[in-house]
Amino acid sequence: MTSALAVGTLGLLTTAPTVQAGDDWNSGAISPVTNPVFFEDPQINSEVRPIFAYHKIDDDFLTTGGAAQLYAVQLRWAVTDRLAIIATKDGYINFEPDAGLPKTGGFADLAAGLKYALIDNKEAEFILTPGLTIELPTGNTRVFQGNGDGAWNLFVSAAKGFGNLRFVANVGGIIPNNFAEETAQLHYSAQIDYTTCQYFIPFVSLNAFTVLSEGTALPLDVEGFDLFNFGSSEAEGFTQAVAGVGFRSRLMEDLDLGFAYEFPISKSEGLFGDRFTVDLIWRF
Repeated sequence: MTSALAVGTLGLLTTAPTVQAGDDWNSGAISPVTNPVFFEDPQINSEVRPIFAYHKIDDDFLTTGGAAQLYAVQLRWAVTDRLAIIATKDGYINFEPDAGLPKTGGFADLAAGLKYALIDNKEAEFILTPGLTIELPTGNTRVFQGNGDGAWNLFVSAAKGFGNLRFVANVGGIIPNNFAEETAQLHYSAQIDYTTCQYFIPFVSLNAFTVLSEGTALPLDVEGFDLFNFGSSEAEGFTQAVAGVGFRSRLMEDLDLGFAYEFPISKSEGLFGDRFTVDLIWRF
């Protein structure tokens, strides 16, 4: 009797709860963990999302290595079932280079905006959500924030479900108000995830940035990926791509834990050595 109960319990934990067409598939979808500032979830939710990221700086960067840590909290409020106000960037950065620059800390810039679910077809398990944010130069220059006159991020996010298998993608453009101080960039992201059980939803991801116009702020031939915009003067055409693996765990109906590990896959790593990200999403 005890053995049968144990086997049955194990089966419940390891068997994926199949999503049928027409169900509220959105409730089973997970948000991206990687590239948290720009890989925006197409779903419309009210949520609080604390984030911790440990970012190792590549040894070939001018600091010859080192690390940075980010402590941040994102906020989203679903005004309606289609429209959300989003706050995507804030927090505190510890910058710990191995050489060339001093170890320091400071606040990140603030970014907020709107997103609207233009298409939300539950029967087809498809959602398409354009949006925009503006980043304000409110941070500390000692951690490469607060430069320029702000920047706009225009993006489109989409997700398509096939039962327990889901594809999520995002593409957007970063348009600075001052092209001398910051670079214009194209960013693009993708994720594939599969629900094995509510406690283990693995995913693989890809995130990349391409510099469209160079700035004049720093004489660098690389850019700073998602958190930093150096305004590099020799980086036009520079593309940096990273892959990620990880999982989400649905601890409760309205509480998700996420973990991701990312590593560079492009020829030039730039600032990116590797990165660990942990987050928690509480939806209300």
